Amino acid sequence: MKYYLIAGEPSGDLHGANLIRGLRKADPEAEFRFWGGDLMAEAGGRENLQMNYRETSFFGVVQVLKNLGTIRRQMRQCREQIAAFAPDVVILIDYPGFNLKIARWARQQGLRTFYYIAPKVWASREGRIRAIQRDVDRLFIIFPFECDYFPRHGIRPIFEGNPLVDALAERLPQLPPADEFRRRNGLDARPIIALLAGSRRSEIRKNLPLMVALARRFPDQQFVVAGVSWLEPSLYEEYLAGTPLRRVCDQTYETLRAAEAAVVASGTATLETALLGVPEVVVYRLSWIEYHGIPLFLHCPWVSLVNLNLGREAVAEVLQSNLDISRAERELRAILPGGERRERMLADFDRLRTIIGGPGASDRFARRMVELLKNPKP
Repeated sequence: MKYYLIAGEPSGDLHGANLIRGLRKADPEAEFRFWGGDLMAEAGGRENLQMNYRETSFFGVVQVLKNLGTIRRQMRQCREQIAAFAPDVVILIDYPGFNLKIARWARQQGLRTFYYIAPKVWASREGRIRAIQRDVDRLFIIFPFECDYFPRHGIRPIFEGNPLVDALAERLPQLPPADEFRRRNGLDARPIIALLAGSRRSEIRKNLPLMVALARRFPDQQFVVAGVSWLEPSLYEEYLAGTPLRRVCDQTYETLRAAEAAVVASGTATLETALLGVPEVVVYRLSWIEYHGIPLFLHCPWVSLVNLNLGREAVAEVLQSNLDISRAERELRAILPGGERRERMLADFDRLRTIIGGPGASDRFARRMVELLKNPKP
């Protein structure tokens, strides 16, 4: 069968690559075309990569408005490529701003649509549920709490675990020992605290100044910023210059593996940190308007995927609009070795691994997709 996949972000590229490998196992005759990145190209053939996500990533209202012409052109190009390929199914991977529009068009063309990794409508923009109900044939979810959420809205989702577990299982054997990580990056013998400030410019500008101020309260630890290569080094240096903090690039898992604790912005990184067994504090700085408007646009009780999946606040969430670090300092001290919350948090992470499920989710999702395509039901 023929599969057209669309991923528009690094995480989608990772999960899309593992899904392609699973589809190859379940359907040895599979043919692919896709929008994604290098990981999907490695799994599905570089000749089948029709657009790299680096050319389609526009974050924030300002960027979107500035690039409306480019976005429209890319949307038209994507539709033309799908029509020319005539796939048995279009698999949409997260990236809802773009993918829900493609789902609408695909439905009008009579194409089957699978949505893999549901839009986070439980957090915000709940109105998108109507588009999912109307335009998506089957919804594949990766968080256990979504099993209760979507049926309340008339959608019967499919849950087979979380593909992040597969990504971690693949990477862990390749990670260097902590001593080797220190040597490679010129770090000393002091305990490491990982700083994950986010992967977008706006997140770095908001969160890194707060994290730098926090680090000054802990002279006996060394704080290491896990940076990303698609953001310019000068963005980090604006805040790190003249401080003892160090930045490493594209070594997030390596940094976490060597750390005794972490300070993490919200998002998938909160779940990755927990699954790696690193105690964490979630710290996110918002504008004054965003902070006081949280009840209006955030429809879930927590921002951390750890807390959402456990159904309670297992990790502290410090959301604020200023640079006051008093609460963040208390929470971080409580999870360092000897702290009163550390062992309880590690036990919670063990529970989280059980809830999320073991490795093999990508293969299980792929098998279900192939079964549904071979044996379609109303």
